[in-house]
Amino acid sequence: MKAAKKIILVAGARPNFMKVYPVYKALAKNGKFKPVLVHTGQHYDSNMSGNFFKDFGLPAPDIYLGVGSASHAVQTARIMMEFEKVCLDEKPDIVVVVGDVNSTLACSLTASKLLIPIAHIESGLRSFDREMPEEINRLITDAISDYLFVTCMDGKRNLLNEGIPGKKIFFVGNTMIDTLKTFKPRIGNSGYWKKYGKEYALLTLHRPSNVDGRKTFIGILKALDVIQKRIKIVFPVHPRTMNSMSNPEIKKKIKKMDNLILTGPLGYMDFMSLVMNAKLVLTDSGGIQEETTVLGVPCLTLRRNTERPVTITEGTNILVGDDPDRIAREAVRIMEGRKKKGRIPRYWDGKTADRIVKVLEERL
Repeated sequence: MKAAKKIILVAGARPNFMKVYPVYKALAKNGKFKPVLVHTGQHYDSNMSGNFFKDFGLPAPDIYLGVGSASHAVQTARIMMEFEKVCLDEKPDIVVVVGDVNSTLACSLTASKLLIPIAHIESGLRSFDREMPEEINRLITDAISDYLFVTCMDGKRNLLNEGIPGKKIFFVGNTMIDTLKTFKPRIGNSGYWKKYGKEYALLTLHRPSNVDGRKTFIGILKALDVIQKRIKIVFPVHPRTMNSMSNPEIKKKIKKMDNLILTGPLGYMDFMSLVMNAKLVLTDSGGIQEETTVLGVPCLTLRRNTERPVTITEGTNILVGDDPDRIAREAVRIMEGRKKKGRIPRYWDGKTADRIVKVLEERL
């Protein structure tokens, strides 16, 4: 009998856990693989990462690197140093990374230099904006990966245009949607959203381009002020955004908005309960654009570009940039019932992890 193939699955930041969960479960169920879950500790707050293990019923990580917060260079270097030890000790047959965070890049680079094959889940997404750290992480990870699993045909086209051989690219769908579909009944039964009443908008904001620059942040607050006069806005505040909100001018503007309700970061079930029942969602997150598309919830993306154009061409997402007038105008249109209708993209069906495991089973 063949020995089980050892597969290291890397997760480090909040979005990674939603993407890793279904793959871990599918690998563990298969019997031909031995999954090893590595948590880099890039996100270490309980609401940013810890609660996911409890919510999803995942075992504690097999290995926790505990790298914590730091600049991009320092954090990436720390992860590489610690992950190299893991690879040398564990001798995996393959390293699986997801998404586009520093953990994704660091573990890919480490594995590549040790000649360990790499699989990248969520390959090929491109904003074509190299000022975004995530774009650099995506480009480099894809360039050195051996198995590139894409969520949509846009991703496949991007990779082919970059010279990636077609035989390395696999259109499998979206593992984040696997997780959403798995837990949708539990999310639906959660009454968390009811504490904010029957009608509310949900806001998430954390991109450096939106919250690090005072002028842009104040412009967004101007739009939010218009919106909150018509509907309650629930705003789970990211730690990065909380830091920017210490600016006296920004703090003063937020304090004047009686209908803008601030909360701390939320666990997956509570947060998705808010998404599912929102009148509209305003966000600069990537994954939320996808989740709202599947749930049929109107989404306004407060960015000038998106690496997930399928959520616009097929889904409920509208790209509004950071122009205050446009943000307010589109939000009012939705509140008046003129919302965009969308459909669910191909393979966003809850079976993506099974397709990924099938590829690995056939090729490893």
